[in-house]
Amino acid sequence: MVDLTVKIHNIEFKNPVMTASGTSGFAEELMDFYDVSQLGALFLKGTTLKNRDGNDYPRMAETASGMLNAVGLQNKGIDYFIENIYPRIKNYNTPLIVNVNGSTVEEYIEVTEKVNELDRIPAIELNISCPNVKEGGMAFGVSCVGAEVVTKAVREVYDKTLIVKLSPNVTDITEIAKAVEAQGADSVSLVNTFLAMAIDAEKRTPLLSTITGGLSGPAIKPIALRMVWQVYNAVKIPVIGMGGIMNATDAIEFMLAGATAIQVGTAIFKDPFIPVQIIEGIKEYLERHNLKSAKDLIGALQL
Repeated sequence: MVDLTVKIHNIEFKNPVMTASGTSGFAEELMDFYDVSQLGALFLKGTTLKNRDGNDYPRMAETASGMLNAVGLQNKGIDYFIENIYPRIKNYNTPLIVNVNGSTVEEYIEVTEKVNELDRIPAIELNISCPNVKEGGMAFGVSCVGAEVVTKAVREVYDKTLIVKLSPNVTDITEIAKAVEAQGADSVSLVNTFLAMAIDAEKRTPLLSTITGGLSGPAIKPIALRMVWQVYNAVKIPVIGMGGIMNATDAIEFMLAGATAIQVGTAIFKDPFIPVQIIEGIKEYLERHNLKSAKDLIGALQL
């Protein structure tokens, strides 16, 4: 039997396969297909201080080997989550991680303080990297100063595991990673979507109401893989990798590049069973290569 467990900060996960925030709501949708407790962790839908209606439709579009989204962090706010959603999902037998968002540092702090009181939420994913909103989000994640300010402020009010989600829409992602590490991040997750656009040539109009949105899916995988490898070699904290992971081979490549764990996102829209299939695929790979643990894959790229 191989050991699939991995550790990030002080949390041990049963396996390295997790869901990416925003791709399966609050995991209840996946429960229609299988028991989500099989997964290493569930990164929940992005949550803000107050209700957000999101962007106008259309806000999703298919592209070659990927998809664009500009949902705009639609959610009913942290208080609604605490009162109505958390009680329904808190007993899932796998770590639940809230994706925290804000338009100002003060909003990030207030949401974090509320999440800090939830005993079944062992970590947050601080989203300073969303390219789909008009303010906040990526504005903090595209400069070292912005990333430092929000990470430091949240670290001061949060005493559990702090994961910071990084934007790929920067000149040097390693500098941002080192900046948040210095301010107390326990881990970084990357990459979020790439700022992109699509056009309907016949109508001569953008496919998204916001003109630009976030590109995800297989098209971004080689770039995401490169960024994970760079960040792994630049920081001492664990890296969670994502970006176009569609199968176990993709996941293993991210781990070889340095990811301790991986998140599956766009693939879930194609087939909700893909995360479970990836777990089995990693197990089979370890057995085939006579490796005893998933930890043996982390950063094992041979140069």
